[in-house]
Amino acid sequence: MVYLKTDEEIELMREANQLVGKTLGELAKYITPGVSTLQLDAIAETFIRDHGALPAFLGYGGFPNSICTSVNEHVVHGVPSDKITLKDGDIISIDCGTVLNGFVGDSAYTFCVGEVSEEIRKLLRATRESLYKGIEQAIAGNRVGDISHAVQTYCETRNYSVVRELVGHGCGRRMHEDPEVPNYGRKGCGSLLRNGMCICIEPMINQGSRNVVFEHDGWTVRTKDRKCSAHFEHCIAIRPGGPQILSSFDYLEQIVGKEI
Repeated sequence: MVYLKTDEEIELMREANQLVGKTLGELAKYITPGVSTLQLDAIAETFIRDHGALPAFLGYGGFPNSICTSVNEHVVHGVPSDKITLKDGDIISIDCGTVLNGFVGDSAYTFCVGEVSEEIRKLLRATRESLYKGIEQAIAGNRVGDISHAVQTYCETRNYSVVRELVGHGCGRRMHEDPEVPNYGRKGCGSLLRNGMCICIEPMINQGSRNVVFEHDGWTVRTKDRKCSAHFEHCIAIRPGGPQILSSFDYLEQIVGKEI
C-alpha cells in the first residue's frame, strides 16, 4: 500500500533526511586512506544519536551496524569491519538512515578515497547524474517506469550496466514502503506517481556486467566480475510544483567539493 504524506509529515521527513545529509557531511571529514569502515560506522552512530535520532539501519532485519559501507566492487549493504581499511584510489558508497520524530531519512553517496582514476570518476559522475535524471521524472501523473527508464537509458548509453536485483523504494514511517522503484524499466509502466508520495531513488550502476553476487555474510552484494560499482540515493517528495529533494549532498560537498 502506498501511503501519501501530509504537508506536515513531509516536513518531518525533510528533518530526518537533512540529518542524514549532515551525517554524511561529518563522515566526509574522515574518509581518508587508513581509516576502517568500522571507525566510520562508530562516527556515524555517535553523530546520529547526538542529534536526537536513531540509526535506522541498526538492527533492521538483523543488520549489525548503523551505516552500509560498500567499497569498490561492493554494490550495496557492505557491513562495516575493522578488517576493511580504506586505501588510496578506493571508492566507498555510504548508505545512511535515521529515525527522527517517527519518520525515516535515507540517502547514499559514493566517495572517492585519495586519488581515484578518471575512469572510475566517470562512473561516479554518470551514476550521480542518472539520479537527477530520474528525479526529473518524479512528477504526479507519471509512472515509476518513467523514473526507471530515465536512469537506465542515461547509464546504458554510456556503456555502464544497471543492477536489477536491488531497487529504490517508498519511504515514510517505515524505511521500505511501496512502491518499489527499479533503476530499469519502460516509460508509462509501473505505479502511478501521486502528490504526497515519498520515494527513494537510488541508482546502483556497475562499471562492467550487471550481474551481482550475494556474499556469505548475508548482506554484502558485489559485482560478479569484481569491477567497481557506484551508488547514489536521494529521498524525494512528489509535490504539486514538482519533485522536492528532502535529503541533501550540500553538507558533504562542503568537505569534498561539488565536482567528482
